[in-house]
Amino acid sequence: MKYGFVMAYGDARDAAELAVIAEQHGWDGFFVWESIWGIDAWVMLGAAAMTTERIRLGTMLTPLPRRKPWDVAGQVSTVDNLSGGRVTLAVGLGVTGDDRFWLFEDDPGRKVRAELMDESLAMLQQLWRDEPFDFAGKHYRSRKVAELMPPAPPPPVQQPRVPTWVVGGWPRPKSMRRAALQDGWLPNYAPILAPGEQPGELTPDLLAEGVAWITKERAAHGLTMDGYDVVAEGTTRADDTNAADTVRPWAEAGATWWIDADWSSMDRAVVREAAERRLKAGPPRVG
Repeated sequence: MKYGFVMAYGDARDAAELAVIAEQHGWDGFFVWESIWGIDAWVMLGAAAMTTERIRLGTMLTPLPRRKPWDVAGQVSTVDNLSGGRVTLAVGLGVTGDDRFWLFEDDPGRKVRAELMDESLAMLQQLWRDEPFDFAGKHYRSRKVAELMPPAPPPPVQQPRVPTWVVGGWPRPKSMRRAALQDGWLPNYAPILAPGEQPGELTPDLLAEGVAWITKERAAHGLTMDGYDVVAEGTTRADDTNAADTVRPWAEAGATWWIDADWSSMDRAVVREAAERRLKAGPPRVG
């Protein structure tokens, strides 16, 4: 199992400094939150790339339907080259039902965002090849030209694509299939509910059900689970000597990454102090 940490809030300097601490204390990944209007996540990751050598860097997560895929492709390629091939792209449909996230536009609805997600994922495969291509979707298009002007950004170091983790709502087949055919599953529990019914929380047993479904779906497309990631997220304390007990059920259910994230504060000073303390304690490794 690998272990990552999310910086809940901070700027590029915080990211550059905290990523070093994470690397020094045995963490495998350092992630930042990508907002719609705020400190640029890819600038933060670029700063972290310049101060680290081993640790993976990524977003947790990028609301892909709200971004232009060519902009995302360029940012990801830039940081992947800067870091020597250490980027992981995590994507989801974006928050719905919260006006704070729709300040500048109307929510087009889940159906349209899902369409935008699928087209964006398809375009990213082409955009990362550094060559002109044709694309004709419902929402996006690209015309093939003899030569790009100005030149496209260099393709990512990682080929054929930067590892891409996708939110999949278990047990919804279409959402799960989208995640299954990429490089990792970011689990979300999304049962079909009766009016007034509450969905409950994701559990290790539900995660195991999703992993079994993904395994079959990938096999049906001629794909194995080799190199495929299943991501569990939670919070462990720096002073908890039994933190591994929190992680163990998720590892046994099939998770390949544990992401430690504490969203209890968005005060920069508080987040910075807590992050340093948690990172220096090291990841909650399962023996």
